[in-house]
This record gives sequence, structure tokens and C-alpha cells, in this order.
Amino acid sequence: MPELPEVETTRRGIAPHLEGAAVSGIVVRQPRLRWPVPENLSPLLNGQRLNSVGRRGKYLLLNFAPGSLLLHLGMSGSLRVLPNGTPPQRHDHFDLEFDNNSLLRLRDPRRFGAVLWQPTGECHELLARLGLEPLREGFDGDYLHQIGQSRSVAIKQLIMESRVVVGVGNIYANESLFRAGIHPQRAANRIALARYQRLAAAIVEVLNAAIAQGGTTLRDFQQEDGSPGYFAQQLQVYGRTGEPCPICAEPIRLKTLGQRSSFYCPLCQR
Repeated sequence: MPELPEVETTRRGIAPHLEGAAVSGIVVRQPRLRWPVPENLSPLLNGQRLNSVGRRGKYLLLNFAPGSLLLHLGMSGSLRVLPNGTPPQRHDHFDLEFDNNSLLRLRDPRRFGAVLWQPTGECHELLARLGLEPLREGFDGDYLHQIGQSRSVAIKQLIMESRVVVGVGNIYANESLFRAGIHPQRAANRIALARYQRLAAAIVEVLNAAIAQGGTTLRDFQQEDGSPGYFAQQLQVYGRTGEPCPICAEPIRLKTLGQRSSFYCPLCQR
């Protein structure tokens, strides 16, 4: 599933091609994605200029004067910027055409993605429930420590909870906890402030490193131009069960936590 770095990579990739262009057409080939595609997009968007491409969590926001088009890539979706008139393939469900001879195409084989609408001045219910952005002001060790003191849940589950912090998916949670030296199963209310400060810094470092490398390709993710992300080559614990820890050479272990695979070093993470 594309996570925050993959979505941010996509945002940065498509923005220069489309910002400032006006919508010239909309093509909906499959209206039934995770939620139905709104039926009134054409009268809302035709002729409207794209002011900016933003992101909230794993949602892309195409911002126009009347409102924002929300795009979610689901489990295996991807976006491409293509010339107008490019023939669609089997899983190409939605096109947003622009007057600069470009179109933005959503490909979604599993149809778990979404195309939604948020009028100006309103906040879509899916965005209203989201926690802090880890790459913006306000996210730090003090914040995590304050939340964690009243929670006995495992720390890995806490930082993956979207109402606490958005975009820390399983891969990045494993890597961040390793960098911070914290066992993924340690209770959130048994972690000191200084360790939370290391963890917050590690989360920011890991996400920024993944964005710089174009995301992590493990299944279906590709960048907006079709090329893969390369952060997978820098993973230190994720998917490395039995391999030596890069710090102490102890074999990396695997444990299922909250129905997700957790990879850790039993010596370096406490």
C-alpha cells in the first residue's frame, strides 16, 4: 500500500506538470471505487484552474477555487501524467484532462482507491479524523510523550494510529523504532520523554529519507513517471528476518504485533 513517502513523491512529481492548468474534461470509466465517484464533478471542475497539489496523510488534494478533489491510491493505485488522448488500459478508471495537453490518470487494479470532493471551507470527514503530520510543525517527542502516557498499547501500534500521527505505515514504523532503539512491543506509557524525542526524530529522518529515494517498492508502488522507489535498498530491519543487525550482528527477529509483521533487534531495541 502506498504510504506517506510514496504519496508525497507522487505529489511532487505531478505538481509541476499540472499546477496552473485548467480542467478541460473528466472521464470516469469505473464509478465504483472504494466509494462512489461523485456524479457532479464535470460541472464543478470544467474550466477550473488547478491552484495547487497538496497532501493530507495519504490523501492527495487537488485544490481548485470551488473545492478540492481528494485522491487516495488504495492498496495498489497509481497516478500518471500523460498526454491527452493516451489510450487507457484495463485498470485505468479515472482521467482528469487539462488544457495544457496533459491528463492525470488513476490506475487502480484492486479498486480500493478513491476520488472524492471537498467543497471550499469544509473538511471532509475522512480528513477530520487524522492526527498530526509528522513532517510539519507540532510533531515532536513532547507530543508523542503526552499521548503515550495514558496509553498501554504497544508503541508500534501507537505510532501507526492515524488519529495520533499520519503516514507512519508498517515499514516506516519498524525502521523508526530500530533507529530509536525502542522495542516495538514496549508499552507506550513505559517510555521516557528522552526516548520519545529520539523516536520522533527517527520518524522524521526515515520519512524524509524515503521521500528522497522516491518511496519503497515492495509490491505495486511506482512513481508518477512509472519508475520505482528505492528506499527498499536502505531498509535496516524490515523484511530481514535472520539477517545480522547492522549495528551488533545479532539476527533480526520477526514477531506479529497487531496482525502486522514487526522486525527488530533483540539487543539494540529495548
